[in-house]
Amino acid sequence: MACTKYSIWLLIAITLFSSELSEAREYNWIKAHATFYGDSSGSETMQGACGYGNLFQQGYGLETTALSTALFNDGLACGACYEIKCYNSTQWCLKGSVRVTATNLCPPNYSLPSDNGGWCNPPRKHFDLSLPMFLKIAQYRAGIVPVQFRRVPCLKKGGIKFEIKGNPYWMLVLVYNVGGVGNVVNVKIRGSKTKDWVQMSRNWGQNWQTSQQLQGQTLSFQVTTQGGRTIQSDNVAPANWEFGKTYEGKINSEPVLIL
Repeated sequence: MACTKYSIWLLIAITLFSSELSEAREYNWIKAHATFYGDSSGSETMQGACGYGNLFQQGYGLETTALSTALFNDGLACGACYEIKCYNSTQWCLKGSVRVTATNLCPPNYSLPSDNGGWCNPPRKHFDLSLPMFLKIAQYRAGIVPVQFRRVPCLKKGGIKFEIKGNPYWMLVLVYNVGGVGNVVNVKIRGSKTKDWVQMSRNWGQNWQTSQQLQGQTLSFQVTTQGGRTIQSDNVAPANWEFGKTYEGKINSEPVLIL
């Protein structure tokens, strides 16, 4: 019996240590490169492959980046936050770092070599920053600089936002303004007249869809971020919700964890 108890506690200790080690690695600095796109207004950074719209209205502003294919993960990385700093280039680097949210894809350009124009070709880890963010870490004339990056928690104001689009037979929900880990990997929805939670599928970016007809019902959501934390927002949209409108989840100081 003593041996059995010892084995159980040893297993628990190893599991916890492995979890902490994995989390620590997540925040280690990793080498990559960075460029910029658009001008100082940031107009070219709006919309994009993550499905977001006006980044100023949605709370992201100019503190954004497009990710190369190696980092984008087919859109699952949308909403993740990174700290980036220029390094190993005394000619072009500026002191300090920036924190940005992933809001777009930097597509590969296979007609150019990866080290000469095809900066976002796989397997390169690359950030295409908004111009104002690039100018905080490097000089404009550099064009491209070596950087170090790490994942950091997303600091957002207010609750999770749900923009509902579609028609009576098909619903598309853009999920954004997600704090903490930031990037969403699963979404479920439930109407006030629906017995069970309905699994939504990801259409593209952070747009999640369902063919479940939920009109005339108040809507609740379960949003799971990378790492497995699920935040449940009950009665987000009233029974008279409308397509084309955005609804905000409750701010939970203690999110509901679904095990």
